[in-house]
Amino acid sequence: MSIRLYVGNLPKELERQELEALFAEFDNTISTKVITDRRTGKCRGFGFVTVKNDEQADQLIEKFNGYLFKDSPLKIEKALPRAKGKAGEEGEQSDATASSSSPATTSSSGNRRKGNNKSRKSGGTTTTTDSDSVQPDPRWAQELEKLKQLLATQAANP
Repeated sequence: MSIRLYVGNLPKELERQELEALFAEFDNTISTKVITDRRTGKCRGFGFVTVKNDEQADQLIEKFNGYLFKDSPLKIEKALPRAKGKAGEEGEQSDATASSSSPATTSSSGNRRKGNNKSRKSGGTTTTTDSDSVQPDPRWAQELEKLKQLLATQAANP
């Protein structure tokens, strides 16, 4: 199974062949992709490298993470799986944080980040509605429940 690695901190003036040449000394079966800006065609500062297996990925990370390439130290790590709906996922993530923290602070910072009218309208809803509509991450559900109980006892005892 192939492993995809994120390569960050790439210089703006970079061609795919240059990145490919850098990693070719490690293994010539590696495929590379430089992410470019649609308008300018210049590198956006990151790219991806695909290797054959986990062992090869670990070796490449160990060898090239922090490596100076055109006066820039490279940042290499295993890439996260690509999400299908990027915008929707960001909204869910900030809604989840809204239910676990105070609504006033989260909604104001969330509006600046998203910049759309829909999030401003939902910022006026109560905390109970937000927590009913968004399921907490199961890894944090117990901790979230403890925090809710703690907040409820603090509100009851002023």
